[in-house]
Amino acid sequence: MTGVQTCALPISPGGDLRYDLEIAFDEAAFGTKKEITFDRLVMCKTCAGSGSKPGTHPETCRKCNGRGQVGVSRGFFSIQTTCAMCGGAGQVITDPCGDCSGSGKNREPHSVTVKVPAGVDSGASLRLFGEGEAGERGGPPGNLYVVLHVKDHPAFERHGDDVFSQVHISFPQAAIGTKIK
Repeated sequence: MTGVQTCALPISPGGDLRYDLEIAFDEAAFGTKKEITFDRLVMCKTCAGSGSKPGTHPETCRKCNGRGQVGVSRGFFSIQTTCAMCGGAGQVITDPCGDCSGSGKNREPHSVTVKVPAGVDSGASLRLFGEGEAGERGGPPGNLYVVLHVKDHPAFERHGDDVFSQVHISFPQAAIGTKIK
């Protein structure tokens, strides 16, 4: 069989992102909702993620004939390596999109509301599915991991799931009882 062989490149999910969120002690104890804004890579709207200028298409790589790999023979050894011309994509963008410079993605600000459950502690992380960066070749977006950092409180101290408060009282208050705020 002769002719050009092409292979469909697998789609891959986008990158995961991390966002560090500082919350007050009270917010950690009772739960809260926070609106956060961050930059992430999204699919270019001009080229629909192809990387090529609208009206054009990527060309099949001439070096690897669209396979993404080239073979090198040394005697009876044959080694397959990633094509240096197309980087393993099998296609070359000859006329790149002006908005994304051929990457197929643009960095844009994105806002999302994070629902923090009651009782969280510093170091806890929340995973928000699909809120990460855009995937390659139409792949699904990655996830956003929100890592929580709880601020110290002037009157309360946390030890695991227990909350402590140290209040100094006089001997008569201890002996007969009292109410303290």
